[in-house]
Amino acid sequence: MYNASELKVGKKFIMDEQPYEVLTYSQKVVGRWGSIINVKARNLLTGSSVPKTFSDKDNFAPADITTNSYDYLYNDGENYYFMNQDTYEQVSLVKETLDWAELFMQDWDKVLLQEYNWEPINISLEPTCILEVMETPPGEKWDTATGGKKPATMNTGLVIQVPLFINVGDKLIIDTRTKEYRSRA
Repeated sequence: MYNASELKVGKKFIMDEQPYEVLTYSQKVVGRWGSIINVKARNLLTGSSVPKTFSDKDNFAPADITTNSYDYLYNDGENYYFMNQDTYEQVSLVKETLDWAELFMQDWDKVLLQEYNWEPINISLEPTCILEVMETPPGEKWDTATGGKKPATMNTGLVIQVPLFINVGDKLIIDTRTKEYRSRA
């Protein structure tokens, strides 16, 4: 059991019979009455975030979340299919649970699937990925009024702002957390 004061950022716990992950944590000591703990927690099944306030007397069971390596296979528009690299078992996730991660995945990419009660609930991506530019307007040599950026559509459908020197066919390193261009690959 976790005491509420042990719910640090990244901890996974059970609340209302569902798994949550702590996104933010703050604690305020109120003298002899104990502490007030404020957390922002993300429901790992629905993806929604909720602010919660606990006392230091509240206890929570740890969430038994396992992470396994899978290969991304394909999608049918609604479901995304993955294969376990060890057992060759195939599982699927609906698009809503991916939280825009599908914009960074290409066929046969390695991903980490988080599982709760042996059912896949969401995926974790690497911090960066390599995508190819499919469409972008040509950059004007002296165009600095826009900050030297132009939109580029990647091979997965992701649209990001890139420097003016980027051309169609370039492979780029993209930050999956911020959806920003990092460098050429």
